[in-house]
Amino acid sequence: MRKLLLVTAAASLAAIGGASSQDATMSSVGSGKGADLGGLAGADAHCGSLAEAAGITGKTWRAYLSTSDTDARDRIGKGPWFNATGVKIADNVASLHSDANAITKQTALDEKGEVVNGRGDKPNRHDVLTGSKPDGTKIADQTCGDWTLSGAEGAAMPGHHDRMGLDDSAAAKSWNSSHASRGGCSQEALRSTGGDGLFYCFAVN
Repeated sequence: MRKLLLVTAAASLAAIGGASSQDATMSSVGSGKGADLGGLAGADAHCGSLAEAAGITGKTWRAYLSTSDTDARDRIGKGPWFNATGVKIADNVASLHSDANAITKQTALDEKGEVVNGRGDKPNRHDVLTGSKPDGTKIADQTCGDWTLSGAEGAAMPGHHDRMGLDDSAAAKSWNSSHASRGGCSQEALRSTGGDGLFYCFAVN
């Protein structure tokens, strides 16, 4: 069965795949409370709600987020994952965390199948929350209190869905591990470095 990938924001979700085949997406809207997503349970529920609103049914969604005791790579099923237009994002967990994945600004679509703003767009929304290292394992102190903080405390690790940054370094081009957020975990802090509280969603079935 084809799986889907979505990229969601703390207030949005992005879809990669059709109603019957989409299993990877990025959120188009987030929680509106910065990196406070209500923990993993709240983030998973947000993924599911956005997907259902977009007409994607019959899927069990998981947010691609690490916490102090959980690795994002272990939450998302086995793959393969396809986006809203049928582009294969990755065959499996190993290829997702290698140069073989197909995540770009043009493929990391939201749940409506639309391109999410990146570097050079206004506003820039390319910081996608993960709390993860490049291999998908946790950075325990960069998860905004396991996705429960929305103030001046804490920090988050996002990646760049458009694979662009201030230079040509591997971190700047990383989809899941680019730089720590600055100024806390509020919506304003996330926006100050080019984010909007978005995160990735993957269907596990």
